[in-house]
Amino acid sequence: MAAVAAVILLLTIAVAIFAPVLSPDDPTIGDSGRRLEGIGTEGHVLGLDGQGRDILSRLIWGTRYSLSVAVFPVLVVLPVALLIGLVAGYAKGRVGETLMRLLDVLFAFPLVLLAIALAAVLGAGLGNVMLAISISLIPYMARVAYTSTVQESSREYIEAARAGGARTPEILFKELLPNVVSPLVVYATTLCGLMVVLAAGLSFLGVGIIPPTPDWGIMTADGAGVLLEGYAHVATIPGLAILVVALSFNLLGDGVRDALDPRKQTT
Repeated sequence: MAAVAAVILLLTIAVAIFAPVLSPDDPTIGDSGRRLEGIGTEGHVLGLDGQGRDILSRLIWGTRYSLSVAVFPVLVVLPVALLIGLVAGYAKGRVGETLMRLLDVLFAFPLVLLAIALAAVLGAGLGNVMLAISISLIPYMARVAYTSTVQESSREYIEAARAGGARTPEILFKELLPNVVSPLVVYATTLCGLMVVLAAGLSFLGVGIIPPTPDWGIMTADGAGVLLEGYAHVATIPGLAILVVALSFNLLGDGVRDALDPRKQTT
């Protein structure tokens, strides 16, 4: 399943990269005389939306924006959270407590609620959405790095490194880092799936990417208005894309976890 998920994600990335080549029409220009035509319409395989825009073209271009908002914040926060977790988990004492108590302030808010609040304050737009999601992810990813660091700090190889005269930077980045980064990478991979859903949700609520940009969340919101009128394909198609990509990230995360688990490697 992880291999299948990896193939799906690679194909999704390829679609995002080659969107200008693959897109049959301009995703922002519609034909008002052909609104809401269904799947299989001549020249429009997936039909047209409420403004007569080609759904396939918008889906293809939406891949680029949806993946960017979902993956980029995770990649940016990963080294930051890793550094915070390493320092707080190894230093402990006043330094570690101060860092973790500052993060607890952000932990007081659920991730989704915090992201919505930040996006509303910063305003809609691609850059602001990425910033809002990045800030929301820091305490969660840092907590994983912190917990792993605390666990690894008590092991014998760390004591041996200290006894051998290793300095703190050497212990942090040569001894602890290789053992702490694995669970964080697994968690980050799984978070990408959640961020696909969160990014689409922000756009659906109107605090994400600005229309008429072809984003999956915007497409779903556009389709929600005509769902009960019998035009389910307008919202269902981008909704399925969100589901498949989010599920693929989760399955890939499970596969990465199994691959990095030393107990499974010995069986």
